[in-house]
Amino acid sequence: MIYTKDKEYLLLFGKHLKKMREGKGMSQEELANSAEVSLPQITRIERGAINPTICTIKSLAKGLEVSTALLFAFETSQNI
Repeated sequence: MIYTKDKEYLLLFGKHLKKMREGKGMSQEELANSAEVSLPQITRIERGAINPTICTIKSLAKGLEVSTALLFAFETSQNI
């Protein structure tokens, strides 16, 4: 079960991931391949439907060629 507060955070993370992916000119499929994460999982993360593990976040950062810290940069502009 995902609590409301957590759901909001996951939605923000998903939107940020999508923005970063699109900023790199990557499709979801390209990110899935480069991060070695399944395409359905990328889709669910971007929709805020699942809570990715830290290992998945590390893989996403590697696939995007950014630091894991940058994946959480949305926190500085939000009231979380």
